[in-house]
Amino acid sequence: MPFWKYFRKWKDIKIIPNFRSAYYTDEVFLTVNNLHLSFGGVLALQDITLEIKMGEIIGVIGSNGSGKTSLLNCICGYYPPQMGTIIFKGKKINGLPPYRIASLGIGRTYQNIELFEGLSVLENLLTGRHLHMKGFLFGLTLGALYFGAGQKEEVRHREAVEEIIELLGMEAWREKPVSECSYGMRKRVALGRALAMEPELLFLDEPTAGLSSESREDLVRCMLDVHEARKTTMVLVEHDMDIVFDICDRIISLDHGIVVAEGHPDTFLTTDPISGMIMETGSETKGSGQ
Repeated sequence: MPFWKYFRKWKDIKIIPNFRSAYYTDEVFLTVNNLHLSFGGVLALQDITLEIKMGEIIGVIGSNGSGKTSLLNCICGYYPPQMGTIIFKGKKINGLPPYRIASLGIGRTYQNIELFEGLSVLENLLTGRHLHMKGFLFGLTLGALYFGAGQKEEVRHREAVEEIIELLGMEAWREKPVSECSYGMRKRVALGRALAMEPELLFLDEPTAGLSSESREDLVRCMLDVHEARKTTMVLVEHDMDIVFDICDRIISLDHGIVVAEGHPDTFLTTDPISGMIMETGSETKGSGQ
């Protein structure tokens, strides 16, 4: 049976419960309050306020330049907002460097795939384990000696990576250099590297951009497998409206740095102004897809 037949189509107005709602709780995981970001005289984000709850898959949509990636960059510590607060698990995180935010349990993928092409798939995934490795001097000593504690450390990280390889269906590619992988497989490796950090909250920035229909379906299947196996809370920045409306519990729509709508997918389907913007957003990507 074709993959998409397991999901509802976004054009169908009939309300059907989201199939992933079993992992959705009312516990607030991350809160953004009155966030403002500007570059000179350009306002990228204006008074952004939102909540992310544990176990959700949230879709963030909007046209190009609407502030989607800027929002992710603020949360992950790359852009310091001029105003507002970001609270993750009860702790204020804006102002912290990206590595500190990552160590708290926030991971992400990027629009541009930055992998080590000379390394194998397995070795690329191991680079995502650096947060869980011993301190530099102690770790360097363990790695050089490679016996006892050092050997146990190596085995522990390799076991974690092998579990991700199996989860994402990359067994046949594990020893191959990334330079020999297809674009779709590289996207999967990037997802696996983010998972190697063991994030509790995972941001996916346009993960299916540039993929063929078959590769897109494979990657979405991997994302759902991850969500089911690890109960990872996900925030998906995506232009493909079929994917957003099929798998997301809630959707946040941005326009010129402002949250213009938020709610269950079916709320958007019955709201004419938002539906128009959604159709426009989806057509942008589908017209430029590879």
